[in-house]
Amino acid sequence: MTPVAAVAVTHVHHHGVMSGAVKTEAVVLRSMRYGEADRILHLYTPHRGRVGAIAKGVRRARSRFGGRLEPFFRLHIELHEGRGELLTVTGAQTVDPFVRLRANARALDAAARACDAVGRLFETAEPHPGVFNLLCRQLALLDARADEVAEARSARAAALAFRLKLLVAAGLAPQLGACANCGEHEHLVGFSGAAGGVVCGACEAGSFPLQQDAHEFMTSALASALSETPQASASALGQVERAITVTLEHHAHVRLMPASAR
Repeated sequence: MTPVAAVAVTHVHHHGVMSGAVKTEAVVLRSMRYGEADRILHLYTPHRGRVGAIAKGVRRARSRFGGRLEPFFRLHIELHEGRGELLTVTGAQTVDPFVRLRANARALDAAARACDAVGRLFETAEPHPGVFNLLCRQLALLDARADEVAEARSARAAALAFRLKLLVAAGLAPQLGACANCGEHEHLVGFSGAAGGVVCGACEAGSFPLQQDAHEFMTSALASALSETPQASASALGQVERAITVTLEHHAHVRLMPASAR
């Protein structure tokens, strides 16, 4: 995979307001049927965040877009911005179709959950190029490893490592080095969504117990590349997922679907 190059965007006016033609890279998060032959797309872009677009006539047999506007495609896309909320797709070239991922049910499911998490957590037009790059890396890893029959636990670990990095990008990184309430470095025994991280024995009211390997998984996953996901026991991964869930519910009022199919 080549690194993401700078994305060309045309007609940028002050305050990020755009009109006319927009050219950008994008990942298709979702694609929904609309009317007789159209589709509504949720796209994630590096410099415009989440974008809604309509692809007209795309479901006709002779559509010039072919199958390119399916979920999880990475594209160079051309859009026209009119007065409505939705932009109109005027052109699309494939950057990466992630073909292997599509042939594997578990990889496809993981891609759907990754795209859903990005779409829910970053649903505005605020630019987050790092989130776009992170999503592209996750899809590329799922594609590269689709043929390995990943067992459920390692697939869940990879999904949770991705979500921890999304928390950081959203400004919701859990406090892991010391008690989020009092700063104590020892006896970190629980996790509190309200406090936003691990808590010590003296501050554990309102927290849930966090075993040491769950704490170590979170610390290690945040320090490692996506491709080097640490492993942990099923019970530790359950606690990590709960930690992510309570952090998001408390600070972002967002609820994600489970990180992986059981």
